[in-house]
Amino acid sequence: MPFLLKLAMNLVPKYLAQQWTKATGRGEVGKLRIGKNQGKAEVSFTLNEDLTTIDTIGDKATTVRAPREHPFTMQTVGGQTLAVFTESSSGQSEEKSDSGAPDKVALEGVVVQRAECRPAVSENYMKLKKLQIEESSKPLRLSQQLDKAVTTNYKPVSNHTNNVEYERKKREEGKRARADKLQVQDMLFSAFEKHQYYNIKDLVDITKQPVTYLKEILRDIGIYNVKGTHKNTWELKPEYRCYQVEEKSD
Repeated sequence: MPFLLKLAMNLVPKYLAQQWTKATGRGEVGKLRIGKNQGKAEVSFTLNEDLTTIDTIGDKATTVRAPREHPFTMQTVGGQTLAVFTESSSGQSEEKSDSGAPDKVALEGVVVQRAECRPAVSENYMKLKKLQIEESSKPLRLSQQLDKAVTTNYKPVSNHTNNVEYERKKREEGKRARADKLQVQDMLFSAFEKHQYYNIKDLVDITKQPVTYLKEILRDIGIYNVKGTHKNTWELKPEYRCYQVEEKSD
């Protein structure tokens, strides 16, 4: 079995990780000191002076400085197994790599310690913490008192025009009394003498009958076209077409 490194999992504050990203190129982000005190390891990190300036916290511009000293709290990792893997290119040519060959994955070591980086309590840290608390406690929505009434074209109405028209048609539909079936058929025959095809809306206007009742009568004497040039229209069945007789007599 190859030699495995014993590693420590490091946890750092969010602001510290953000400051590290400001380092240019291979610039120094700070210094790590490792020592022993009465047989126990003592680890601390000192942030580079050039990276201590914090420009913004959330959306607010600031001039606060990040604390430099950060001691580590070391703990053993128990009850779980953690490992560190690295992934690298297989070293093949570009043409071969396009074929889907997997990259090389290597096991570097196992995690045996948990190292938590905490800022040392200082004046800079207390200022930073205060600004962070103020930013996190800001409400997501703010109320604003207006000096004058808002005047827009979109004024509230008790009912919209479309709804009023729909209700009017609904009332008219309910008021329509059913006429005698033979009387309705006569009105339909008279209408179809003028035109061969009608939509249901026009027939309702002509007969003044409820839609449901009118469709029941139309199913007896008419045909509903579901496709073709006259789609969604009604016409008379062949045995009721008076206009066909007129065409033959010509």
